[in-house]
Amino acid sequence: MASTQNGNASQQPQGVNGHKDTHDAAPQDVDTDVLVVGAGVTGLTLAGLLAEYGVKAYTIAKHSGTAPSPRAHVTNQRTMEVFRDMGIEQKVVDVSTRLGRDLGNGVICASLGGLEIARYSAYGSGSHQLSDFALASPSDMVNSPQHILERVLLANAEEKGADIHFYHELVHIEETPQGVVARIRERQSKVEYTVRARYAVGADGGRSVVGQQVGFGYKGEHGLISMLTTWLEADLTEYVDYRPACIYIMAQPGNAYWVGSGTLVNVKPFTEWLFNRQYDAADGPPDMSHEAIIAYARKALGVREDVEFRVKDVSPWQVNNVVATEYRRGNIFVAGDAAHRHPPASGLGSNTCVQDAYNLAWKLKMVLSGVADDTLLNSYDEERQPVGDQVVRHAIRTLGVFASVPKTLGFYKGQSEEDGYASLKELFSDAEGAEQRRSQLKETVDAQNLRSNSLGIQLGRRYKGSSAVVDDNTQWPDFKRDEILFYEPTTHPGSYLPHAWVELDHKPISTLDIVGHGRFSLIVGIGGKQYEDAASRARQEFGIELPVFRIGYRCEYDDVVSEWAGVREITDRGALLVRPDRHIAWRCFNSPDDPTKTLLSALRQVLGHGEAKATHQVVRSQ
Repeated sequence: MASTQNGNASQQPQGVNGHKDTHDAAPQDVDTDVLVVGAGVTGLTLAGLLAEYGVKAYTIAKHSGTAPSPRAHVTNQRTMEVFRDMGIEQKVVDVSTRLGRDLGNGVICASLGGLEIARYSAYGSGSHQLSDFALASPSDMVNSPQHILERVLLANAEEKGADIHFYHELVHIEETPQGVVARIRERQSKVEYTVRARYAVGADGGRSVVGQQVGFGYKGEHGLISMLTTWLEADLTEYVDYRPACIYIMAQPGNAYWVGSGTLVNVKPFTEWLFNRQYDAADGPPDMSHEAIIAYARKALGVREDVEFRVKDVSPWQVNNVVATEYRRGNIFVAGDAAHRHPPASGLGSNTCVQDAYNLAWKLKMVLSGVADDTLLNSYDEERQPVGDQVVRHAIRTLGVFASVPKTLGFYKGQSEEDGYASLKELFSDAEGAEQRRSQLKETVDAQNLRSNSLGIQLGRRYKGSSAVVDDNTQWPDFKRDEILFYEPTTHPGSYLPHAWVELDHKPISTLDIVGHGRFSLIVGIGGKQYEDAASRARQEFGIELPVFRIGYRCEYDDVVSEWAGVREITDRGALLVRPDRHIAWRCFNSPDDPTKTLLSALRQVLGHGEAKATHQVVRSQ
């Protein structure tokens, strides 16, 4: 039996996942534009984007390499679109499992070898969901365990020339009149050095040193639930291949925990797993010996004695409900888990981390290149803090939905197995009241859609009240369906550009692939020639890339099946100004009297040269 890989901060740098810091010389003081503290999903995404954009950045991480265990795993369509823009979508797909296609079930059972209680369609795999997910995005959701995803992100960042140093920890950070000054310790030699930067980003996780030392405000609760996660190797094919799922929930008598007796998360079909279980901290820590771990897993999963288990990692952790009340203080920012910490029940954690980085990277580029005023960076807080707040609240809500399963089955803490299984037997009988209980069970199972099929919260981010968006004084369209479960595209300023398939040179291309790439874009229609001169003037005045793309019937980007016409919400003479992160900065329904004046005015506001708000610090109530 292999020893546990714990990947903790006290490890010497052993080249975890094939990477180690190879600088033999003693660390020297560093001057850079951006200091990124943390090289997990957030920090590696940000480091890769900044390198691609030509921004001088220096990234450190206190650990010896990328994540040593799976941890987060669900990667949704919006995040895959970010990876698509970064040029690594296929690389992520190649090391992942497609969720809707290959792991399209959610399963609740007494045990893998016992009674199946319920099964439901997850990640858009149901016949009633396929169209919604397919229409919303050119990308698929995947199951990409964090230890694998981070390797892809690291390889991409290094390929782009990012300067990343593992096993270097932040000792102290502060903002001075001369800029951000940080004291860093190289952990192997214990040598300390200074990094001076114009800006710093705390992407250093749930116990963020940046957040603590700089004084970021946080609201919420820590330590709501005590959890133990085990990374296991076990061939469970015979128990699961006929009902492939990302998560199997074991609901058994004797507890009312939100994960039942444990949840089994698919890492590698069908031989590697994360097994999550809850414990009562008042009873003391659980036995974390490999023998005890395997004994518990074997009983909870209900598998044969000859099924072999191998423990690869054991990690206790706490469920938190915390969000930063501000994402910017002076020239220092927080992103990822340093800004928002919540239960994994909704699968939004690492996705929100990637999208934080995607939002911030282009803004840093524009400011550092002199194109935009520093006030553009206020919009990172204005846009992403409400998202973090919503994600935390949604995760807590879905935790409650998860926790309702044992109660619906009549299970409670301290219950005997005999009483619990009698309740379960009655549930699936013709006994009086059983049909009503089954109806309640169906409602509980249907509610799991909030966790695994919440397309609206995954894709429907609307940046309202942002200084980097020019409002067009129209009402946001009303939602026709549940705004959490369903995504409804719009081109209202502040929304994400809708995906539509068009053709370029007789080959299909998504509207999302036309824009992005670290630059602003102008989308026009058949009557959009008037905007070409306006865009030329904008390129001259601001020194930016601003290509003009004509999308419409028989245009260069040919709307052959009218998908774009159905979502654009502008006329053939209208225009959309799309930001580098694919959010719409400004739109014009029809031809303005002076296209050049109108476009230049919009860009001035977005870039902070006009009416954008001018505060360095946004403090929200706690």
